[in-house]
Amino acid sequence: MLKVGIWLIIIGFILFSCKLSPTEKLSSYVNPFIGTDEDGHTFPGAVVPFGMVQLSPDNGDHDYNWCSGYHYSSSKILGFSHTHYSGTGAESLCDISVFPLVNASPTWESIRSEFSHQDEKASPGYYSVLLKSSGIKAELTATTHCGLHRYTLPESKNALLRFDLGFGNGGESRVGHNGDEPIECYFKKVDDHTIVGFRRSVGFVGERHVFFAAQTSKPFNDIVLYADGTKLTSSTEATAVRLNSYLQFPEAKAGEQLLVKVGISFASIDGAIAGLQEITDWNFDNVRKNAADLWEKELTKIQVTSEDKDFKETFYTAIYHNYFAPFRYDDAKGEYLGADEKIHQGKNIYTLSSLWDTYRATAPLYTLTQTERLPDIIKSYLAFYQQHGLLPSWELYFKEANVMPGYHAVPIMADAILKEIKGFDVQLAYEAMKVTANEDIRESDHYRKYGYVPDDLDPKQRGVTKTVEYAFDDWCIAQVAKKLGQQTDYELFMKRSEYWRNVFDPLTGFVRPKDSKGNWILPFNPRESVGFQEGNAWIYTWYVPQDVSGLIGEMGGAASFDQKLDTLYNSPGKTSQDYKNNGYYGLSEFSNEPSHHVPYLYSYVGKPWKTAEKVNHILTNFYSNKVNGLCGNDDCGQTSAWYVLSSIGFYPVNPANGEYVIGSPLAAKTEFNLENGKHFVVKAENLTKQNIYVQQATLNGKPYTRTFIKHADILQGGELVLVMGGKPSETWGINPEDWPKEK
Repeated sequence: MLKVGIWLIIIGFILFSCKLSPTEKLSSYVNPFIGTDEDGHTFPGAVVPFGMVQLSPDNGDHDYNWCSGYHYSSSKILGFSHTHYSGTGAESLCDISVFPLVNASPTWESIRSEFSHQDEKASPGYYSVLLKSSGIKAELTATTHCGLHRYTLPESKNALLRFDLGFGNGGESRVGHNGDEPIECYFKKVDDHTIVGFRRSVGFVGERHVFFAAQTSKPFNDIVLYADGTKLTSSTEATAVRLNSYLQFPEAKAGEQLLVKVGISFASIDGAIAGLQEITDWNFDNVRKNAADLWEKELTKIQVTSEDKDFKETFYTAIYHNYFAPFRYDDAKGEYLGADEKIHQGKNIYTLSSLWDTYRATAPLYTLTQTERLPDIIKSYLAFYQQHGLLPSWELYFKEANVMPGYHAVPIMADAILKEIKGFDVQLAYEAMKVTANEDIRESDHYRKYGYVPDDLDPKQRGVTKTVEYAFDDWCIAQVAKKLGQQTDYELFMKRSEYWRNVFDPLTGFVRPKDSKGNWILPFNPRESVGFQEGNAWIYTWYVPQDVSGLIGEMGGAASFDQKLDTLYNSPGKTSQDYKNNGYYGLSEFSNEPSHHVPYLYSYVGKPWKTAEKVNHILTNFYSNKVNGLCGNDDCGQTSAWYVLSSIGFYPVNPANGEYVIGSPLAAKTEFNLENGKHFVVKAENLTKQNIYVQQATLNGKPYTRTFIKHADILQGGELVLVMGGKPSETWGINPEDWPKEK
């Protein structure tokens, strides 16, 4: 009896201890440095989910590597600016740069500091680094519209805060890859704690305006201004093309801290001042905690179980990178500068729409994890449409870059409509889709006239890419027309969705460029890029997600389709000698979006084990928790979104038909905590590094032989169990009725 009592006490203590143990923080698995090396183009700084302020260090270099302002290869920091791209291939932003100095004299030149990665730390909503040149410890955190800096100073005779308005990402001239050039900067002292100003620049999307207001925790006793290289004496206000200003502070004791708040707006100085009110005191640690809590709330919407810590770091960082863009465009006053160059009132308006990338996986991920936010994102597209006349294609600050083909706001809106996500004007969305699909830019007029884009009428010779991408968007419009009972529109856009056939050559088995007379353009090499944008015939031939069965038929049937896929992945292509972690898989370039859906196409011909092999190879070879852990640009989260969904076990080949094709999971268990209050669980039983093949499956306890799952099934809640094994199954998913249905 005594032994039983002792055991009860021990068990009770264990249960009590477990109850008291803190809940695991998923944000602890986020490593913001993933993707900061090679071509990932991410940045490590402080940001809240979808926040306007994205406060991060800039190295001050100009090159393709520095599109985000920061690259892991550098050992210098120029400053900490408040706007950044994440994962793109364009160099821009990096506005309103702040940098602390001690025992230095104000100068026109951009002083940089050495730093070591050993002295860097980053977590969701926080960044810190030791500036070796001065001994200053810099820490950053943020709210939606305000950045908060904390600088711990060494003993010094004087301290300076440099506000660099004109140099942007570094250097006296913004030359380089799509860099912005300042055209007007303004600075004004308000009082001995407060300054305001703006930066106007021109670059990737034309002219941009960024307004700022800054407050310091200690009064400054002097200001030194440099305007276009000239030092201004006794000036507290100035306008110039380039402005470089210094706030001077008295001597500091070792360990003394100087804090600065910086609010920004894209509409007005008053809006920037309003942003300052998001931080009501100087409690840096409290702001940091609030930022971390916001991230924790977002990350817990998907909870994975795995004994592999490296996998969990890669996975949760991938989710984290998906919530950087689009970011808030309306300021703390609820104002923004519209596409019509007028100030508009608006709440929860979003910008940075890299739609050619993100409609593929990021947007479908949002329908699972950002169901309440997605309507505001779509309403932002519609506001842009009402002010600009067309839906955005590649938009920033409500300005159209016109750099990529397609009208890919369409599949995002269509997917939301077909999944019956509420909260935006469906009729206005439908109108915007049709108007945009009948635009006369980016050669879409030729597309409608000829049924394809002739390469001899395309100045950039990208006719094939434009044809197949327009065709998919038209299919999406057709599905919305059908849902809304618009039969005439449905038939028109379904006909247009078949235009991909006009550039498919049955003799070669490839899509290829044609001229305006209907002739194939010679010579033709499927590895060459003539006729294509960011790809070639080997990559774009597979881009018919709306009609995979039609593509199979054009290739001569399932056996020929399967064989051609094998050739794609098994042929010698570019190798790892070209550059590290390059994403080349045979002739497929997985580091770029047009290849993302292709490994899942084997399931359309009853070969799900081949999909499993290719997906597992990509997951385990092209991603990691290292600084070079992304194969190619993250492109506002799309590359990471592929990893998130594929690690769970499925992917939307057609991102607007409400189906996900099952692949090969890395997570032993995934639980979706859906915003409708329900939970959906994906389990991978017997999962090991060798057991990558689905042997059998159940959905809510019943046998499940399909190699795809519907979005509607996920929303209902329940459990999908995938039983994994080390060899391909001879039975699961091989019957045609179990194959994915693209229509």
